[in-house]
Amino acid sequence: MKAFVMHEIGKVGIMDKPIPEAGPNDAVIKTTAAFVCTSDVHTVHGALGPREDRTLGHEAVGIIYKLGSAVHNLKVGDRVAVNAITPCYKCENCQRGFTSQCKGMLGGYKFTNLVEGNMAEYFHVNDAEANVVPIPESVSDEEALYTVDMMTTGFMGAEHASIPLGGTVAIFGQGPVGLMATVGARLLGAGLIITVETDPKRQELSRKYGADIVVDFKAVDAVQEIMNITGGIGVDSAIECLGAQITFENCIKVTRPGGTISNVGYHGGDAEYMLVPRLDWGVGMSDKTIRTGLCPGGRERMVRLLRLIETGRVDPKPLTTHTFKFADVEKAFQLMESKEDGIIKPMVLFD
Repeated sequence: MKAFVMHEIGKVGIMDKPIPEAGPNDAVIKTTAAFVCTSDVHTVHGALGPREDRTLGHEAVGIIYKLGSAVHNLKVGDRVAVNAITPCYKCENCQRGFTSQCKGMLGGYKFTNLVEGNMAEYFHVNDAEANVVPIPESVSDEEALYTVDMMTTGFMGAEHASIPLGGTVAIFGQGPVGLMATVGARLLGAGLIITVETDPKRQELSRKYGADIVVDFKAVDAVQEIMNITGGIGVDSAIECLGAQITFENCIKVTRPGGTISNVGYHGGDAEYMLVPRLDWGVGMSDKTIRTGLCPGGRERMVRLLRLIETGRVDPKPLTTHTFKFADVEKAFQLMESKEDGIIKPMVLFD
C-alpha cells in the first residue's frame, strides 16, 4: 500500500508499506477519505520528537477490510469512522476516566504519535469494538470526517469551559477547532459568544456558527475590546484554540474571577514553559480554573457526534476548502503548513 510519511523532522513523502494485519481485538480499514491536520504540521516540525518513516494522519474514514476474531459488533464492508484518539479502555488511566491519556500522558493519541498514522490506503485500529463506529447512511464521508477530531476537540473545549447557561465566552482562534468550539458554545447555551479572528473568511464562518461578536485582533486590542464589551467584568469562560503564548495569556486576562480557561490549542513551539500573567491570574488566588484536554474518543462519543450531523444540529462541510487526490497529499500538507489560498481544511480522497 501507499502511505504518506514523515521521513524525518522536516521531510515528508509517499512510500510503500505492507498492509497491516488485524490482531484478535483489532480492525484494518480501507481508507476512503482523510483530512490533513495542523497537528500533522507540528509533528513534522518536531513537536513530538523524531519519527523515522512514520505514517502521518489521524483523521480518516473508510470501509472495514479485516476484523479480528474477537470483534463481534462490526462486519467487513461496514463504512466506518475512527476517532483520532483510540484508547485501550483497560489501563489505569482509562479506568480512572482519562481515556485520552491511555497508558500515559497523551497515550490515547496513538496514530503517528505511538503507531502508524492513517494517511494511508489501509490503516490499523486497536480495540475495534470500542473505537470503530459505523457511519449512518444519511451522513457522508466528508461529514463523518469532522467527528473524528475537529468536532470532538472543539466541543471538548466548550464542555471544559464550564459555560453557564446564558453566560459569556470568548474563543481565541477560528480555525477548524475554534469554529467547532463556537458551535459547541452555542449548543451548550452560551448567552454571548465573542470570537477573536482576523481572517475575513473565518470571521464569516464564525458568525455563521454562532458568534455574536467577532473581534479582529489586528484592528483593535482584543483584550481591551472584550473587557469593553463585558463592561469591564470579563467573560465567564475563555477557550484557547490556537496553541500560542499570546492567546493563552489573553484568555487568562479576559476571564473574570471564578471563571474557566479551557485550553484546546496544541502548544507545539520551542518554548520549554507556558507563561501565566501573574497579576491577571490574581497572583495565584483568583479562583480561575485552567482546564486542559485531549479530544475525547470512543464509540459512544462518536455516535453522539454523528447524531448531531444526522439531525442537522451541525453542518461542518463549509470548513472543507480544498479537495485533493491521495497522490497529491503532499500539496495538501504544504498548504496546511503555509496557510495560503484561504485554506481551512483539505480533504484527501483515496478512490
